[in-house]
Order: sequence, then C-alpha cells, then structure tokens
Amino acid sequence: MKIGVIADDLTGANASGVKLVKQGFQSTTIVHSASLPVNSFYDAVIMDTDSRYIETDLAKQRVSRAMKQLNDWGAEVFTKRIDSTVRGNIGAEIDEMLANMSDGAVSIIMPSFPDSGRTMAGGYLLLDGVPLQETYVSKDPISPIKKSYVPELMKEQSHHQVGYIGLSAVMEGQKAFLEGLSQELSKGNKVIVVDATTNEQIEDVAEALASTGKTFLCADPGPLTASYARAVTKKHNKKANILVAVGSATSLTGTQLSYLIDKTGSSPIYVNPEPLASYTSSWEEEVNRATVAALKQAKEDRILIVTTHKPGQELVDLKAKALSENKSSDALAKRITDGLATISRKLLTSDTVAFVGCFTSGGDVTASVCALGRANGIALKDEVMPLAAYGTFDGGYFDGLPVVTKGGLIGDKKAIYECVKFIETKSR
Repeated sequence: MKIGVIADDLTGANASGVKLVKQGFQSTTIVHSASLPVNSFYDAVIMDTDSRYIETDLAKQRVSRAMKQLNDWGAEVFTKRIDSTVRGNIGAEIDEMLANMSDGAVSIIMPSFPDSGRTMAGGYLLLDGVPLQETYVSKDPISPIKKSYVPELMKEQSHHQVGYIGLSAVMEGQKAFLEGLSQELSKGNKVIVVDATTNEQIEDVAEALASTGKTFLCADPGPLTASYARAVTKKHNKKANILVAVGSATSLTGTQLSYLIDKTGSSPIYVNPEPLASYTSSWEEEVNRATVAALKQAKEDRILIVTTHKPGQELVDLKAKALSENKSSDALAKRITDGLATISRKLLTSDTVAFVGCFTSGGDVTASVCALGRANGIALKDEVMPLAAYGTFDGGYFDGLPVVTKGGLIGDKKAIYECVKFIETKSR
C-alpha cells in the first residue's frame, strides 16, 4: 500500500517521513518542484510544496500539482502534514486535497504532537500547557497566530463545514470516538478537528478511523499520519500472526500482559504450569492441549498470546512436587519452561498458521525456545528498549524469524505491547 503525504515545508516533510520510517515504511521526501522517484521500492512519499507563507491561490495550485503526481504514482492513502502551531494555509490546502480525493473523503485534523509539547483539549491547542495565542507564535513576523481555538481557525480557512470531537470522547476509547465521529458526519461536516493529549489517544483514533473502511485525509504534524498509515496497512496486509510466549511469573509481567490484552483484544491461551512441572504423562497432555487451543485461537487473534502467567493463579509448589517425583526443584522448573518452549515450537512450525515474528519474556523461556528450535542463537539487530533486544533466529526451525526478547522485570506496563509493535514494524 502506498502512502502520499503533502507538507508545506521541507523540515516538516522530513519529520513526518522519519515517523513513517519508524513504522516500517520505505519513505522519501521530495523537494518542491522535483519529480517523484522512479525507484519502485518506496511505499511512502512526502512531497514539500513550500507553501506555508505564500498566497492562498498559489498554495492550492502547488497542492493540486502534488496530488496529481501522487495519484499518478499510485498513492492509495493521503495525509496532510501541518505545522504543529497551525501556521500556514492549512484549510485551503486541505480543501484542495479533498477536491482531488473521492467524494466521501473527510479530513480529520489533529494538531497534537505530545512528544513536542503540543496537546489539544477543549479545541484549544496548547504549547507546553500554554494556549497558542500566548506563546511566541503570536509574534510570528509573517503569519502570527492570534487564536488558540482550532475549530474556529479552520472555519475561517476552509469552505467546508467544520466539526469537532472533544477530549472526553477520545479518552473513553474507540467506541465513544466512533460515536462522536458518526454524529459529526451526520451533520454534514467534512473537516473535523479532534482533541488528544497523549500518543496512546492518537493511536486509538488512528485504529478507529482505519476500522471504518471510509476514506480519511489525516491532517497533523506527524503522529496521526504514522499511526493511521500503520493501521490501514495492517488491515490490508495478509493475515500473519505474532506469537507472544510469556513464562515470567512476576507481577510486572501480569500488568504488561493485561495492557497488551486490553490494547489488542487478544484472548490468551493459559498454559497450566502444574502438569508441566512433571516427568509424568501430564506434561505431554498439557503441551498438546495448549497447542491445539492456540492453533484454534490463532484463527481469531493476530497477536497470539501463550502464557503460564494467569491472574490469581498460585505458584507451583516445586519443593513438594520434587519430593513426590524424586527430582530436583530446578529440574521441574525447567520442565515448565521447556513445556512452554515446546508449545512455541509446535506453533511456529505449524503448517496451518503463518507467523511473522515472536516475542519471548524471561531468559529461561528464550533459551528453551532456541534450544528446542535447534537455533544456534539470535542474530542481534537492534535495541527496542533497555534490556529488550530485537534480532532474528540463527539456524534451526525458525531461521531468520524476527524475535524480540525481554526480561520479566524490564519496562513499564506498555513494554510488551511496545515490543510487539516493534516486531510488526520490522516484519513489514
């Protein structure tokens, strides 16, 4: 899927391009008046029209030309890179882009850029918590901004009806946002301004927009564009799973799993560690049961979670079991990790499910997955976060398969989710 972005200055074009690169897109920026690349491997092109401070009619002409080039190139998704302090011919340029898109296209304007201190609440754009009109941009020598209320600003610039979705709907989640969006569309609004104060809220809006199947023109400083492009592309890609194998028993791991489940909607396959802590037939029975259940769940969940960590489940009394089986506690603990690793191997080598990557939590589980998968090791490529590494399996059954490994006590509540997103990006 090809993504076409139009920016009104080169610095902004590059900023949006970098965000798309981080989402796994092969991106390039095109300076004003230059031709598009003949190389076929780009799937995101960001065109600079150098139109922020020029006359409105000339800006529209440049945008129209850029849209023609992007259409000829084969762009399927269009977004508009706007200044994070809403300077320039934003409304007019959005109007021109919409005129070159399908009749039902609607523009979603989200000026928020939390990582740069830009947030929106109540329709007001804030810079580090200060209303826009009370900051340095109000003294811009070329295009001073005298209003902080973005919906009103857009009404002055666009000939379309302008709507607004407040922070309360965004904070309540995708369902509430979509209800708000439906209400605005029913009013005939073709340009809709949306609040957001966090990256998570921006991602939720992007996922919600992609789920509708409608044509949207996202207008933002970069975060919404990157999240929306990722969400739309994911919907169009062939279904392929990512395995999340978690054996760590820490409370932090439970929190991270809970966050991942909430964000992905996946239904975990819980592996009972009690029968795995054994050298009896119960070990093989539980491995087979969990494998069958996971293969079935993989048809429903793209992110397939298989874990021995179940909320409220008591830890296995390894000392007592060691006495009854005449084995050491360490040996029985390894049987649990080997069981989870065996389930992982059976899934990753299944003929019925395709996997594009996997995540493992806990050093023992990772080592067992490598050993039972007959891998020589992991060819390291990158660092996802401190003590969370990305690489590919070297040799064995999963040779070349992307994998992220992380310790059970590493990261905040979002850590596993961020690792899974990293795998999605790399697998693209």
